[in-house]
Amino acid sequence: MSKTTKRMSAALGSVDRDKFYTVDDAVAAVKANAKAKFDETVEIAINLGVDPRHADQMVRGVCNLPNGTGRSVRVAVFAKGPKAEEAKKAGADVVGAEDLMEEIQGGRMDFDKVIATPDMMPVVGRLGKVLGPRGMMPNPKVGTVTMDVAKAVENSKGGAVEFRAEKAGIVHAGVGKASFTEKALAENVKAFLEAIVKAKPTGAKGTYLKKIAISSTMGPGVKIDTAEASAPADAKAA
Repeated sequence: MSKTTKRMSAALGSVDRDKFYTVDDAVAAVKANAKAKFDETVEIAINLGVDPRHADQMVRGVCNLPNGTGRSVRVAVFAKGPKAEEAKKAGADVVGAEDLMEEIQGGRMDFDKVIATPDMMPVVGRLGKVLGPRGMMPNPKVGTVTMDVAKAVENSKGGAVEFRAEKAGIVHAGVGKASFTEKALAENVKAFLEAIVKAKPTGAKGTYLKKIAISSTMGPGVKIDTAEASAPADAKAA
């Protein structure tokens, strides 16, 4: 059985495990306990009252974090002709068509996200067994199958975060780095929560946001008040 380190013991002692914090206070607590020797990722985990096995309860979408993710994202784009040139000018790291498909089949995976124009999906579809398990398969619902490849590339590199409820109804994502200011992190968390609320499926019954917590890579989880997260944006601003 592993022993709790002195650092983790101190961190756990500084967080009230039974308290539900506001987003701002939760972010402050997470930053105060992010003391690793590397720039820790701040992650959010949300337990939703949905059963993703039912089509009308699936939660999926994309959120453009106002302050980015803090990580460098390599983007691959499947496109031809003018669209391929647009992707290159927008900063895509890898651009190709059938040639790129063959490279991926041969083992190339030096990218984090895949974007494709609609006409290239028959080609990309042949990579389902490779890209699917890694969560990289382009999908129009999250804006990665599009004719506006330039915007898709810019969003991917600028802070677009895809989310999807897992089998247990849990959504998790990185919403920044511990080096971000408290204000920047709080804005990212709030933007992500608003995106989750807007993505509430028609089939969701009862309580939608059941539990919310944020933490840094090596820090303890801090619970967030679901009532605050559920409040309409205009009510929060009032």
